[in-house]
Amino acid sequence: MDEATDGELMRRIRGRNREAFERLYDRYVKLVYSYALKSVQNEQAAKEIVQLVFTRLWTTQSGYDPDKGLFVNWLITVTRNIAIDYVRKQRRHEVAVAFEPDQWGAIPDDSRNTPEAKASRRWVREQIRDGYRKLSAHQIKLIERVYWEGYTLVEVARMNNEPVGTIKSRLHQSLKILRKHMAEQEEGT
Repeated sequence: MDEATDGELMRRIRGRNREAFERLYDRYVKLVYSYALKSVQNEQAAKEIVQLVFTRLWTTQSGYDPDKGLFVNWLITVTRNIAIDYVRKQRRHEVAVAFEPDQWGAIPDDSRNTPEAKASRRWVREQIRDGYRKLSAHQIKLIERVYWEGYTLVEVARMNNEPVGTIKSRLHQSLKILRKHMAEQEEGT
């Protein structure tokens, strides 16, 4: 089995051949780990990413196609995507912990701490909060997931078990309502 190509090993892995999986793991675990470590700058996170990558290799039925390029390039792409997802998930968690919607007033101001800038930011926060009253609970949750928690439209679609187009359309409509509310408020001042 040592002479087997990466493509052959992946074909065997799809057939649940444990020996092929172990061989591929031995060939590439150091590469995947070093790439993950460079990406996330954290040893524990890199180890988790390695586990996620090789779990994906074992569980996926679609995957590497030898006609489309080298296995190592495909594997690094898988590792990169999993590392990005991992970092996004960590970032979403940090944001969700740091800023609940009822704590918007605690969002740090930027370096322009003039009284006018502070008043302007406070006004925008108040108008957004006020605009939320014009949205349904589903629309509010959608905006929070995309803009406050950092989920992508694809991730939200998966969570809701709905097409991405539906989510995109709902987000567009929700933002349109907020934009109209903000414009009305600005004209009234």
